[in-house]
Amino acid sequence: MDRIPILRMGETLLVTIQVDMQDQTALTLQDDLAERIARTGASGVMIDISALEIVDSFVGRMLTSISGIARILSATTVVVGMQPAVAITLVELGLSLEGVRTALDVERGMQLLQHAREERSLGR
Repeated sequence: MDRIPILRMGETLLVTIQVDMQDQTALTLQDDLAERIARTGASGVMIDISALEIVDSFVGRMLTSISGIARILSATTVVVGMQPAVAITLVELGLSLEGVRTALDVERGMQLLQHAREERSLGR
């Protein structure tokens, strides 16, 4: 079974999805991320999906689920690099990715995570 690598950059866990995700791979990623957030105390998770050309409804729901799990574990999730065709497909499938923050690229995603950290430290 393929595992998607999770890299740690300071307080952020970085996941770069380079392959079209099968259902089991998505479930494994969800479990692995939850464990890593809890173990490391990461305050942010960035998921780069720029290499994905297709996101089906299951993977879309998993992104929402991962974001919810991270939020419960006090981490903010940002999905970056979404292709326009993927965004169109998600909307056509009726998936709004509720609760999932998005950014066009990694740089903007890091800015969102930094802003979330600052808000958290101010108690907002």
